Amino acid sequence: MPVCFKRTLFALASLISFASFILIVVAMGTPKWMTGKILCKTGADLVNATDPELVKFIGEIYYGLFRGGKIRQCGLGGRRSKFAIFPHMVKKLNTGLHVMIIMFLCVATFFSLVSFGFCILNAIKVPYRAIKGPAGVCLWNFLAGGFIVLSVTSFMAAVKLHHLTERIANFRENVFQFVILEEEFEDCFWLCVAGATAHTVNLLLVSISGINFPKIKAKTEETNVTAEDIMY
Repeated sequence: MPVCFKRTLFALASLISFASFILIVVAMGTPKWMTGKILCKTGADLVNATDPELVKFIGEIYYGLFRGGKIRQCGLGGRRSKFAIFPHMVKKLNTGLHVMIIMFLCVATFFSLVSFGFCILNAIKVPYRAIKGPAGVCLWNFLAGGFIVLSVTSFMAAVKLHHLTERIANFRENVFQFVILEEEFEDCFWLCVAGATAHTVNLLLVSISGINFPKIKAKTEETNVTAEDIMY
């Protein structure tokens, strides 16, 4: 494969690694990993609310890894409030799992930057050590993508198995009890999925760069020497 084409592939891979780094940082700092609708069950039970009246008792909630907010609807109008996961709310959640999600993403950002640097190195020159070459680039992309997948999977487990939304909705609610009607993964969650996909694309690009395509040789015309040519 021509050297110019290999350098182009690694340059593209470096841009994708940096884009993955940006996606993870943005996702971690934005408080919209999950949104949902919450029903004030206590208020609805007090007035025996029927289907048309339940709208007055249905609020909203959103949250990310560090903060979020909700709208409480308990029959007297909506009341907006914001909350922070650290340092108080995390005690009511699965602390180990939540911290692991954040740690996985931090490690993924580190390996994304390492992949970015190694891709630039391979785009500029051919490293003499294997770990600095395509094998190293594959390793860092695999690790970065793997840790993102672990964080995404852990967050899904926290939501579905440990009822994360319900715990957050009922935090410091001494009078009212809230029930989750529906919940949906939001853009920040899918940004992390896009980051993992980006590293998968990088693995594909590095694999393509290692393919040795056959060189196309121009055919030379055979010269036919005749007796007349020798005479002249």
